[in-house]
Amino acid sequence: MPAAPIYLDHNATAPILPEVADAMREASLRYRGNPASQHDAGRQARRALEQARLRIAEMLGVRTTGMDADQLIFTSGGTESNNLALHGLQRAGASPPPADPHLLISAIEHPSIARPAEHLAATSAATLQTLGIDAHGLIRLDELTPLLTPATRVASIMLASNETGVIQPIAAAAEICRRHGTPLHTDATQAVGKIPVDFQALGVDALTATAHKFHGPLGVGILLLRHGVKLEPALFGGFQQAALRPGTESAPLAIGMQTALELWQREATDRRARMTALRDQFEQTLLAGWPAAVVIGGQAPRLPHTSNIALVGLNRQALVMALDLAGVACSSGSACASGSSEPSPTLLAMGLPEALVSSSVRFSLGATTTPAEIDEAARRILNVCNNLRRAG
Repeated sequence: MPAAPIYLDHNATAPILPEVADAMREASLRYRGNPASQHDAGRQARRALEQARLRIAEMLGVRTTGMDADQLIFTSGGTESNNLALHGLQRAGASPPPADPHLLISAIEHPSIARPAEHLAATSAATLQTLGIDAHGLIRLDELTPLLTPATRVASIMLASNETGVIQPIAAAAEICRRHGTPLHTDATQAVGKIPVDFQALGVDALTATAHKFHGPLGVGILLLRHGVKLEPALFGGFQQAALRPGTESAPLAIGMQTALELWQREATDRRARMTALRDQFEQTLLAGWPAAVVIGGQAPRLPHTSNIALVGLNRQALVMALDLAGVACSSGSACASGSSEPSPTLLAMGLPEALVSSSVRFSLGATTTPAEIDEAARRILNVCNNLRRAG
C-alpha cells in the first residue's frame, strides 16, 4: 500500500476547512442576486457581503466607524491586492509627480511585489531600490531612513517571510516611513490567520491578505487602506467598491473568508501554541537525524507554522522530488516561483553560504497537521536523505 500523503506546504495553500466549505455552499444557495442589483435578491446579497466585510475588518483591527473609517477592498487574492497597492499608491502620489520617482521594496518580497515593482521601474522611469536584510532574515531598519527621499512614492515591506517565516518589525518601519511622508504597504499574506494582525497598531497605509493561506477559499483576498490614503484603480468598468476595484463582488467568497478568519480567531491561542510545538519537535528530530542541517531564520522571531531547513549535502530540487514520491508535500520556495531552478532571492540576500541555499527546503504546517503526521514526516524525510546520500 502506498504511504498516506502528508501535506506540509500550507504556505502555498492551506486546504479549505469543512466549516468554510459548508458556509460557502449555504451562501451560494441562499444569496442568488448580484450585490449591485436594486431588487430584493440583490439587497440580500449586498447585506451579506457588507456584513462579511465589516466582520473581517473588525478582526483585523480596521477602523470601521466615524469620519476617519478605513477601507477594506475585496480582490481575487494576494497577487491582485499587491499589484493594486503598488501601482495604485505609486500613481496616486504627489501631483505633479517628481522628476525622479522612487520605489522601495525589501529583499524578501514575494514575486507579486518584486515583479510589479520592476515593471513600474521599467515603464515609468522610476528608480527601484531594495532594502537589505541581515543573516537572520530581518530587514535592516538602520538602512531604511537613508533610502527614503522626497521622491519615494511608495514602500512595500512584507510582514512575515513566506520562505523563512521571519516576522519583520513593520510597526517600526511604518513609523520611519510616516516621518518621511512615504506610504507603506505590507504584504501580510502569510501572517493573517497565523498570528495576531492589527492594522491600526501596525501603522501601515495598506495591507494585503488572502483567504486560502488560512484555510479559506481560493479566489478572494483583501486590500486594507488607511483613511485618507489615495489609490488609483487598476481596473475600470464599474462603480463597485468606490470604483477602486470594479467588478461583481462575491458574497459566498467573502463569507468563506470571514468564516475561516473567525475559526482562526476562536482557536488562535491554541493553534499558535500547537503549531509552534509541532514545528519545534519536527526541527529537533531532523537536526538530530541529520546533524549538518541548519534551521534558516531560527534565531529570529518566526511564524509558528513555517520551517525552512537546509539539509546540507543534498540538492533541494532532488530532495523535494524524492519527498513527493515518499508522500511528503513541501517546497523549495514560493509556489509562484516553484517552476524556477534559480536559488531563492531571500536566502541569497541573507548572505548565506551556497551550501545552505542549494539545500534549503520549506515545510509549512496548518491547522489540521497532527503530531503523528509530524513524526512520520520526519521519519520519511530522514529516510529519503539517507537514500539520496547513498546514491551520491
